[in-house]
Amino acid sequence: MKDKEVIDYELEKNMEVISQLDGMVGETVDTVLVDPDECWQPTDFLPDMTKPDALDEIKKLQERAAEIPDTIITSLIGNMITEEALPSYQTYFNLLEGINPEGSLLSERGWVRWSKAWTAEENRHGDLLNKYLYLSGRADMKKVEQTIHRLIYNGFDPKSEKDPYQAIIYTSFQERATKVSHVNTGKLAEKAGDTVLARICKTIAGDEARHEKAYKSFMSRIFEIDPNGAMLAFEKMMRKQIVMPAVLMGKGGNNPTLFDQFSAITQKIGVYTGWDYARIIEHLVKLWKIEAVTGLEGAAAKAQDYLSGLSDRYMRLADRMKTPDEISLAWLK
Repeated sequence: MKDKEVIDYELEKNMEVISQLDGMVGETVDTVLVDPDECWQPTDFLPDMTKPDALDEIKKLQERAAEIPDTIITSLIGNMITEEALPSYQTYFNLLEGINPEGSLLSERGWVRWSKAWTAEENRHGDLLNKYLYLSGRADMKKVEQTIHRLIYNGFDPKSEKDPYQAIIYTSFQERATKVSHVNTGKLAEKAGDTVLARICKTIAGDEARHEKAYKSFMSRIFEIDPNGAMLAFEKMMRKQIVMPAVLMGKGGNNPTLFDQFSAITQKIGVYTGWDYARIIEHLVKLWKIEAVTGLEGAAAKAQDYLSGLSDRYMRLADRMKTPDEISLAWLK
């Protein structure tokens, strides 16, 4: 077969497997995700503007936020901007082969219901962090809003080639990475004395943990049904490396290195580091029992060997990675 024929064949096979998972995914919507009437909402964590003491509560929020170092605020803003690009993420998910063949967001297919319910839960994260930062007075919200605008304007490409297998591997990785980032930000906020922000970050991380668990369970089932295809997809995604969702936040703007600056800060203060990247690979390799999979054919067997030693390789790279001496702070007043 020619390369294109091979790709088309693989995608067709993957779509068949994805179709088999539709019932499982629909059940996950009902059991793992939370009904909107029962879910927490951003207002649960913020001053109630209908109360007489609202301005006093805002003042308390600002006093707590004033004690947080600029680096942590900048990292928090970057996390928030990443969350706010949800239109791109839902669009991307529905464009994957086999996920929404009807092209309708009103479809009752399990995968379409998942894409809506998942992004609906995620939508609260950006809303909450955005409102917190606005009320804190610590951020230049015009610059923040311009960055969100540009990130959505630029779009999103995780390099998964419309392949649902690769996309589910990407989201399994990314949900865990986001959880780590929010957890570590919360710890730093608590250390700085803002227990409310710490609770906010912990709550958001809890959502990410549920979503991560769901995506990993989808991929576990794919490994059971199609171990060769799953192994090859995992290898492809990891050879390209996981591209963070906000990577295009500065493209085309007056600060094209904005994402690199954000990444340098998260590395320096320990919010998300090269070691975290390596540990996520290690976790997924163990979870999906990569080294124990049997009956693999040629290329898939080679992919297994590559993946088995990948976390050690990245851990060595992380050990040699230097913490940035100088960092540039963006989005601050």
